[in-house]
Amino acid sequence: MRRAGIYGVGRYTDGKVVKNSEFEQSLDTSDEWIRSRTGIEQRVFAHDDINTSDMSYYAALDALKNAEVDPLELDLIVVASVTGDYLFPSVSTLIQERLGAKNAAAMDVGAACAGFIYGVVTASQFIQTGTYDKILVVGAEKLSKVTNFEDRNTAVLFGDGAGAAVVGPVADNRGIVSFELGANGAGADHIKADPQIIMNGREVFKFAVRQMGDTCMNLVEKANLTKDDVDFLVPHQANIRIMEAARQRLDLPKEKMAETVHKYGNTSAASIPIALVEELNDGKIKDGDLVVMVGFGAGLAWGGIALYWGR
Repeated sequence: MRRAGIYGVGRYTDGKVVKNSEFEQSLDTSDEWIRSRTGIEQRVFAHDDINTSDMSYYAALDALKNAEVDPLELDLIVVASVTGDYLFPSVSTLIQERLGAKNAAAMDVGAACAGFIYGVVTASQFIQTGTYDKILVVGAEKLSKVTNFEDRNTAVLFGDGAGAAVVGPVADNRGIVSFELGANGAGADHIKADPQIIMNGREVFKFAVRQMGDTCMNLVEKANLTKDDVDFLVPHQANIRIMEAARQRLDLPKEKMAETVHKYGNTSAASIPIALVEELNDGKIKDGDLVVMVGFGAGLAWGGIALYWGR
């Protein structure tokens, strides 16, 4: 079968920058308390007139430009989001029309913070079998509309944004070499939106630290590689302590892990592609690097991908 890889990525992170100090006026918290426990210094909230489909559209345009792919070439659009504009139609159909991608099928994936990984893995199956050639995967969330700003435990964690990637067939020495998807529905009550976000932070933290590390090691083993082969780690940007636990399982130096949680907070399905853009722009991920991407979220769901960067 063909190898599936990423041609180009894009993001949308515009909005109102909200620093930790702004929460001190309404909640029993402080900048130091938030930083020490999460690594978050600020987050971005989308403007009122910007919805999830808008952020998805702008991130998609950026990714298509970087991938040098025309919207008419797209066979499928997959949007990972749990904060769509409406219950239906899907975000993917809304951006299909705006992009002019009239040849593309469209669907949304609801796997919360693991959504982008689920989307890329789904896309890769179509690419590997030769069914489709170019697929747009977007992770986008407007979490500010489901955040309870009176809850100290969750109000400070989340931000808005979108990231996108164009997936297609790549050379035999590039692309995805292993993936893992998983879920444990027994933990579904630990983090949910009903209608606002409710989270059992202690249980989510314990699950995430264990699962992120385990998934990283599983990805390496499935690819018949070792952790010494890993060049860069892009974890879901939820909490710096969780991210550090995954990095330490791989024995990677700090400079080999993407870290954007301090700037954007937890943007759920958008966090991994946003972080990818940042690290590529900074020249930290290079052609041929073995990159591990791993995420976890509500469900409880998790997923990871190991791929050689480039096409």
